[in-house]
Amino acid sequence: MKSVRELAEDIVAREGGFANDRDDPGGATQHGVTIGTLRRLGLDINRDGRITVADVRSLTAAQAVDIYLEHYHKGPGIAALPEAVQASVFDMYVNAGVQAVTILQRLITDMGFPCVVDGRIGPQTIRAAQLAYEAAPRHLADAYGIARRNYYYALADARPQSRKFARRRDGGKGGWITRAEAFIAPRFHLTVAQHKERVAKWA
Repeated sequence: MKSVRELAEDIVAREGGFANDRDDPGGATQHGVTIGTLRRLGLDINRDGRITVADVRSLTAAQAVDIYLEHYHKGPGIAALPEAVQASVFDMYVNAGVQAVTILQRLITDMGFPCVVDGRIGPQTIRAAQLAYEAAPRHLADAYGIARRNYYYALADARPQSRKFARRRDGGKGGWITRAEAFIAPRFHLTVAQHKERVAKWA
């Protein structure tokens, strides 16, 4: 298994460089770190006394990795989850914050191992996740990835501006979907036809 730092470096590589898409509610982003995150953490990257888009542009890949390790892996307590789902939950936490945990909590509750759906990794969630893993050690990671993929589709269903992140201009799978499927066994990937059928109702 890759080290946590290697996972963080992979996330930075997937996130890409600077972007400031008006349809992205996160706003200006560099290596996946949003301007909101920098402001929340009080990180004035260029040390000019303000946290602006200029700080986002100045953020290095190495600084982004350190932010992910400290605030998106260590902070939430992802290391306490079953190893099989850690990488996907970590990647999703960077992408969607506490939704990464609520998706897991709903999944394991549906599997018969109930826990409070509060977005926090506490003793109850850790225990329920471990029991779910022991009950389905070969399937929990795929089930989580599929639930994550469903979350992205549902988000795009509800917010038309986000559909371009789930569906490419040519109708193929967008970045959100391929990102989720990177953590799912190939046999559970949607075919192009299945994806197009799923998004057919979108304008």
